[in-house]
Amino acid sequence: MIRTAAGDLIYYRFTSLATCDDLVHAVSTRLGGVSTGHLATLNLSYSVGDDPMAVVENRQRLAAALGLALDDWVAASQVHGSRVALVGAAERGRGAYQQASALPETDALITAQPGLLLSLRLADCAPIFLFDPAHHAVGLAHAGWRGTVAHVAAATVQAMTAAFGSRADDLWAGIGPAIGPCCYAIGGDVAGQVQAALPWATEVLDERPGGSPRYITDSAMYRGSLYLDLWEANRRALLAAGLRPKHIEVAALCSACHTEEFYSHRAERGRTGRFGAVIGLK
Repeated sequence: MIRTAAGDLIYYRFTSLATCDDLVHAVSTRLGGVSTGHLATLNLSYSVGDDPMAVVENRQRLAAALGLALDDWVAASQVHGSRVALVGAAERGRGAYQQASALPETDALITAQPGLLLSLRLADCAPIFLFDPAHHAVGLAHAGWRGTVAHVAAATVQAMTAAFGSRADDLWAGIGPAIGPCCYAIGGDVAGQVQAALPWATEVLDERPGGSPRYITDSAMYRGSLYLDLWEANRRALLAAGLRPKHIEVAALCSACHTEEFYSHRAERGRTGRFGAVIGLK
């Protein structure tokens, strides 16, 4: 990924998408905002106890760095599911200035409307960016382990096909910073759901005998030595949906390893903010 600075505000872009002139996208960090305490400084979520005016200022700073306004922002109320919302001009500003107006129970957004900025908030879950250069459309999905086993990546590809006539082999994708296989210890119940849902489960679950998993927040839930590769699980989901291997870029940046730049629910024991993923058409 390409690390970019706009003053004190730091964000990342995918190398494969950065050359698309009609596309704007970014993964924000925790740097360059006005939030204080454990939320310092660029928290983008209204749902973690931050001052709402600080969140508005942080969002405005990110939008301005990308050449857009917060009025162009569209946000969803994420629930770790696989519902995809088709977004148009009527949704402009939903969830931008307050959580109450966000699109309800939605974990993926798609649009072909220029000037909108689709957005997600994250603190370990993987953002999945999609761009269709043939039909000038974009998508953005939120994939934690629950969304991954609910097939949110495939659902977003299918929704773009239905709405815009997108062909999977035309799509370009980026899997952004998220908790990595180095840190994502899981319990047997989660592993069982991964095994039941994903044909490639054996390729994304790693059993490591001995030692204690890193960043355990609940010893009963995470006791054991199974680790989930969320990045690879979603890369394989995109391949299964029809994307070309060379069209998928994986950031391979672990949010739990890099809390100096990213918020991490696991590494920070649930007491943290949210960084953002945004994408739109100019």
